[in-house]
Amino acid sequence: MIEEILKQEIQKCLAELYLATEQSIQFQKTRKDFKGDVTLVVFPLLRASKKGPEQTAEEIGNYLKENVAEVAGFNVVKGFLNLEITQEYWYNQFVLAYNIADYGTVKIAKNAPTYLVEYSSPNTNKPLHLGHIRNNLLGYSVAEIIKASGKNVKKVQIINDRGIHICKSMVAWQDFGNGTTPESTGMKGDHFVGKYYVEFDKQYKIEVADLVAGGMDQKEAEKEASIFKKAQEMLLSWEAKEPTVIALWEKMNAWVYDGFTSTYHRLGVDFDKNYYESDTYLLGKKVVDIGLEKGVFYKKEDSSVWIDLSAEGLDEKIILRSDGTAVYMTQDIGTAIQRHEDFAFSNMAYTVGNEQDYHFKVLFLILDKLGYEWAKSCYHLSYGMVDLPSGKMKSREGTVVDADNLMEEMVSTAKSIAKELGKLEGMTDEDANTLYETVGMGALKYFMLKVDPRKRMLFDPKESIDFNGNTGPFIQYTYARIQSLKRKHTAQVVMPNAVAITAKEQEIIKLLTEFPDAIQEAAVSYSPALVANYVYDLVKEFNNYYQNTAILTAETEDLINFRLGLSTKVGEVIKTAMRLLGASVPDRM
Repeated sequence: MIEEILKQEIQKCLAELYLATEQSIQFQKTRKDFKGDVTLVVFPLLRASKKGPEQTAEEIGNYLKENVAEVAGFNVVKGFLNLEITQEYWYNQFVLAYNIADYGTVKIAKNAPTYLVEYSSPNTNKPLHLGHIRNNLLGYSVAEIIKASGKNVKKVQIINDRGIHICKSMVAWQDFGNGTTPESTGMKGDHFVGKYYVEFDKQYKIEVADLVAGGMDQKEAEKEASIFKKAQEMLLSWEAKEPTVIALWEKMNAWVYDGFTSTYHRLGVDFDKNYYESDTYLLGKKVVDIGLEKGVFYKKEDSSVWIDLSAEGLDEKIILRSDGTAVYMTQDIGTAIQRHEDFAFSNMAYTVGNEQDYHFKVLFLILDKLGYEWAKSCYHLSYGMVDLPSGKMKSREGTVVDADNLMEEMVSTAKSIAKELGKLEGMTDEDANTLYETVGMGALKYFMLKVDPRKRMLFDPKESIDFNGNTGPFIQYTYARIQSLKRKHTAQVVMPNAVAITAKEQEIIKLLTEFPDAIQEAAVSYSPALVANYVYDLVKEFNNYYQNTAILTAETEDLINFRLGLSTKVGEVIKTAMRLLGASVPDRM
């Protein structure tokens, strides 16, 4: 990389001009309104030069231009030295990149560390919704990016398959289902069970309203509603492993899992291991005794177990209730320990919404205090909620934006736009349907992932599928254009030893050389947005180049080969970047 070459040469320069020992060298990207490729920040070097910033920059610039073959020129702006790198250097960098398969990604070494990424983690009483889509796409993409950075990755989820909310759907199906099934109604399994979760809430509200109308206090009515009491009784029966309740629970969960499998398949996400809350809710209880022995936890008079985190700026947190039952924190402690036993991971990321920020601060602190070294390498991939132009979602009331419906809407919109543009001539129905799916899902994924995960976002389906601007279809269309170029040029591309490149070509090559760093930076920061915005910048530059440059009709054979080779490499990088975002790219559009 040019920065490494320059670092060595600048150290030589400082020693020769100012008799300075090793100095800290700082580079940054050259601002677009100045000429140059790399900018040296001169201010930290003034102690060595004992001169003003402009004079120091001039002296270093002159030295580099005279002594370093890669430096073509320079300009000074206050305390910044903008260095112009030779065309020959950039061309050679391109040839190197051109000959590397899977450019930008790193092969996983045998001793590479293992990263766990948890995402999805749904409840088995309703289908996946818009919020789950952001969660799944984030978790999957982060896992793929970390894998591309050279690490082993395992994708896991914890399925919330027990508790009062599950029993609500079970009670409602018993009371109102009349023996119907997903098969008999033609409904997808998770939608079918979710329907009864909504039914429970409707009936519960009616019963509470009747009790209040009869003179009962609101809070008392909420506890005394008969359908709510049924759900509570069912939960106790489940915990007692009553056979008929367990059989009903298994049957209804199986319906939901069938539905989830279908949704995950269309969304393009997968998992290496599923953990189930019905298995893990008792994990962690044994750790309580260890924590008490170590003095990490303490007991109150009612026998409940707590941890005091006030020294860390937090508060007291309950670990075990007075009746000996676990809380979510207890089972999260146990599940984390179990996962380390299963995978011996070096790092673990939890993809969970930012409303749980406090929970994960406490979890990681507790694991650290219990003596687990790996706790310091646990990370909460905290993300903001998703809003729609139409407003928020409420799952109990059945107004949730369903994941399956949203995906179908995206694909249907892609179909409508493609037909309007009239670009489907000669395409079979099967190929056309594949294209609609690729474009619709690509639009959804790219739009969700181009936003910094930590930010709350507004998802506008219409804006996401626009063929202009910072969208998936815009990027996919550029890729398809490049494939069209390749189809028109049937001869083998032979890269010339040297060719004069334009400023625009140099800019594209510079962007290509930044791709490996973009992947590494995205992996370290758990942010697919860095890959999404990188590929958008690359596509913008290439589109401008494509529209203003003769590629297949260039003046010489060498230029044709170079420009087609450059286009091909841009296409490969687009495809890799979109794959890391979970999206596909079509050969024709």
